[in-house]
Amino acid sequence: MFTSLSDRLTATFKNLRTKGRLSESDVNKTVRDIRMALLDADVALPVVKEFTSAVRERALGAEVSQSLNPAQQIVKIVNEELVDILGGQTRTIRFAKTGPTVIMLAGLQGAGKTTLAGKLARWLKDQGHTPILVAADLQRPNAVTQLQVVGERAGVPVFAPEQGNVGGHDAVGGTGEGTRSFGDPVTVSRDGIREAVNKHHDVVIVDTAGRLAVDADLMKQAGDIRAAINPNEVLFVIDAMIGQAAVETAEAFLEGVDFTGVVLSKLDGDARGGAALSVAKVTGRPIMFASTGEGVKDFEVFHPDRMASRILDMGDVLTLIEQAEKAFDRGQAAEMERKFLAAEDFTFDDFLQQMSAIKKMGSLKSMLKMMPGMGQMSAQLDNLDEREFDRVEAMVRSMTPFERNHPKQINGSRRARIAGGSGVTVSEVNQLLERFGEAQKMMKQLARGGGIPGMPGMGGGGGKKARQQQQQIRGKKSKSGNPAKRAADAQADAQRAAAKPAGGSFGGGAGADAGIDPANLDPSQLPKGFEKFLGK
Repeated sequence: MFTSLSDRLTATFKNLRTKGRLSESDVNKTVRDIRMALLDADVALPVVKEFTSAVRERALGAEVSQSLNPAQQIVKIVNEELVDILGGQTRTIRFAKTGPTVIMLAGLQGAGKTTLAGKLARWLKDQGHTPILVAADLQRPNAVTQLQVVGERAGVPVFAPEQGNVGGHDAVGGTGEGTRSFGDPVTVSRDGIREAVNKHHDVVIVDTAGRLAVDADLMKQAGDIRAAINPNEVLFVIDAMIGQAAVETAEAFLEGVDFTGVVLSKLDGDARGGAALSVAKVTGRPIMFASTGEGVKDFEVFHPDRMASRILDMGDVLTLIEQAEKAFDRGQAAEMERKFLAAEDFTFDDFLQQMSAIKKMGSLKSMLKMMPGMGQMSAQLDNLDEREFDRVEAMVRSMTPFERNHPKQINGSRRARIAGGSGVTVSEVNQLLERFGEAQKMMKQLARGGGIPGMPGMGGGGGKKARQQQQQIRGKKSKSGNPAKRAADAQADAQRAAAKPAGGSFGGGAGADAGIDPANLDPSQLPKGFEKFLGK
């Protein structure tokens, strides 16, 4: 969405890095470049003027002139001002203290209200709530049916006592046949809240009708619904791709319905993003959520500070971490850490687990774009073929359990069978095994603290700690680099060994040393397969 704006701002700041001090002309040129970048992104003119004026005033002040790194200080100022025009602080839904929380959705037809209703309901369900959708859009053809399908995908019930317009006629006589009625949306909305109370749902999401343009009938209907149900939140859903028209539409709905928050749909589009940078500042209402894809889970809380970081190509690592925490199983993560520190081989079964978790996080392209500095590689990321990962997964799933855990035993005939089973060539299987072998070597080298070959700074500081943890897991004690201390440690080890009872590492001696009688051990309390060591 913000690729063009991000590229232009990054280029502007790059020109400042070579300057030890910034003159007034340098600041003016920078502000002019920022102004052109914002106007090109379709940001509303009043917002652009206010933004550049604030940046210029602060850039000419003491905080930049007395800074050791003026370029970084300018970036900091732009980042803070971006956060301000995006709403300043994160705000989510304010829930009712008693009774169900009522959320009304409003917006133009085509903005994505119905799809958004399902995404919001799924998000609330994941937060532990019990939402219900109410189909109050009775005039758009098949809107009720669409909401029922969306609700089913989200795993949320839908209250739809009226089927609405199923034949393509407009409820206000758009086909020239006179006014037609498909049910009363106000009555449906009221009954939906009663249904929520009776069925013990704590959140009600009311999907209302929209039009292709703002008109009096649309505003009157939305106003009547709001007056009848007294919602806790009225969310204005707006297409993030409509540019300057977003400001006029938002102002019209603010006057006619008085919404409490904004939801940006289609934020994953390739438009210039002016709506997102304008609507919060113009209306004074916060952007609360954003829809970022087609899937029911492609929905996120809108964080102004994180969005500003994305625009300035500083990444959004916090959102990435939150997505990873949801997708990765803690037990699997702990096991992977143990295997890594013990320098055990990373297997194809481990690889499948990691791929499954990454898929739960969403699009790989969107995740990579959250990494700092990846904006400069937007063209390469856009050309990334995510189907390649499906082909790799197909190859791995064509392997037997033995082959996944012993990749070195995969000979020529096995490779041919894997290629045939996954619909690829033997050459592709060979490449996968070769890359996997390199990955195993790299992970072992990292576990030993050696770092990544050819990448200075990737080992170093953490290497000693990693080696100590690895040695602890293996039951070894690290040796000192001081010869005198090493000799003293050896003498102490010899004294401890002499003080122990006689016995080997297996059998009676081991049991006596541990204070355990092997004859009395219960095999059921031992790990599977250990019974054979007891002769039972």
